[in-house]
Amino acid sequence: MKRELKKQIKEDEVISGFEHLATWVGANRQSVQIGVVAALVIVSAAWGFSAWRASQAREAEQAFGAALEIYSAPLRSELPPGAQPTTVQIFETKAEKFKKAAAAFDGIERRFGSSPVALRARYFSALCRIEGEDAAAGQKILEEMAGKPGDALEGALARLALAEHLKRLGQNDKAAAAFNKLASDAAFPLPRDYALLQLGEVYESAKKYSDARAAYKRLSDEFPTGAYAAEARRRADRLEIVG
Repeated sequence: MKRELKKQIKEDEVISGFEHLATWVGANRQSVQIGVVAALVIVSAAWGFSAWRASQAREAEQAFGAALEIYSAPLRSELPPGAQPTTVQIFETKAEKFKKAAAAFDGIERRFGSSPVALRARYFSALCRIEGEDAAAGQKILEEMAGKPGDALEGALARLALAEHLKRLGQNDKAAAAFNKLASDAAFPLPRDYALLQLGEVYESAKKYSDARAAYKRLSDEFPTGAYAAEARRRADRLEIVG
């Protein structure tokens, strides 16, 4: 009996609540209509913004893909005699190719500056300048990217590319310091054994054979199952003979 009474009281409370709500809506019909319209406007705006962002992301990725095709396009001199080109774009010179690719990546950065694709494009624009005829500008971009915290992958790529650029320039002391720093950074998201391999090569170029041997030995000790371990052991053994 008590249970049935409680149930009835509960049902009465619910009915009463709906009645009060219906009464309030009737008395405040205009306010309710305004609120509903406002809610619909907010939902519509949120959906529209989300759709716009998705559209922007698609456009950015498509533009990046087109720029990357230019970056990866072959030179005519690289094609075997009689070979049919596998890409639409064929370039006569590196300068022509990388100038066009840099312009494409720059355009992505300008149009989609707040997107992750724009940061990726900035990295590739630096590589284009280094491979082309404006290496100083490319190096400056890499240095800026490498110095920015928070851009984990792109920043790491910039640091590695900068070290490799210094190596190609023959700036062995700077290159060695850069590769050593990468190899010693436990948070570095790219293969640190590769950095050690490059460190050994830099020391070899500088004829610092004991330092090179130490770098190769460190690689094989710290990354014994890595992709470069066998090569590092072979080089360390060869340098043992060289002295």
